[in-house]
Amino acid sequence: MHFHSGNIYHVYNRGNNKQLIFYSERNYFFFLDKIKKYIHPHCTILAYCLMPTHFHLLIYAEEKSERSVSSNSIITKNVISEGIRLLLSSYAKAINKQEVRTGNLFQQKTKAKAIIPDNLIAGNLKESACDYGSDCFKYIHENPVKAGIVMQPEDWIFSSFNEYNSESSIPLCDRKLAKKLGVLHL
Repeated sequence: MHFHSGNIYHVYNRGNNKQLIFYSERNYFFFLDKIKKYIHPHCTILAYCLMPTHFHLLIYAEEKSERSVSSNSIITKNVISEGIRLLLSSYAKAINKQEVRTGNLFQQKTKAKAIIPDNLIAGNLKESACDYGSDCFKYIHENPVKAGIVMQPEDWIFSSFNEYNSESSIPLCDRKLAKKLGVLHL
């Protein structure tokens, strides 16, 4: 995955064989801490939802997102791609230890769909792209309702829905940017 500045991406993955990835409430909070550590420093988070078997992120790539990192190999990776890799591998390692299991926790390929072109800020936005961004924002927050886990999006504490409806002491999402980009939909 390569992330280009000025684009919004819907990033998602699920448990291998559609298995659980969150076994307890503390697992959700641990995963959010990993997002703060590995993803948040490299892009702006617009929305998220953690479900028992999968997760969704809506992120905005900035100039700092296009930096590359390299290790001892010749291959360089985009910092967001590397952050996602570290997020998933470190979380999987912890869950495997917790659940006394081995093997892949997540599906092999995390999906990242670019949903709004980089000319958004310049004001040359095609309406369909904005609609999709808004629809994606709504889809992410309605996921627990459609899955039958809760009756209302605000009842699911493992999504950013409530960050947009109240003053969170430590918000993960950038509400002002979400509104400016036209994806805010509540």
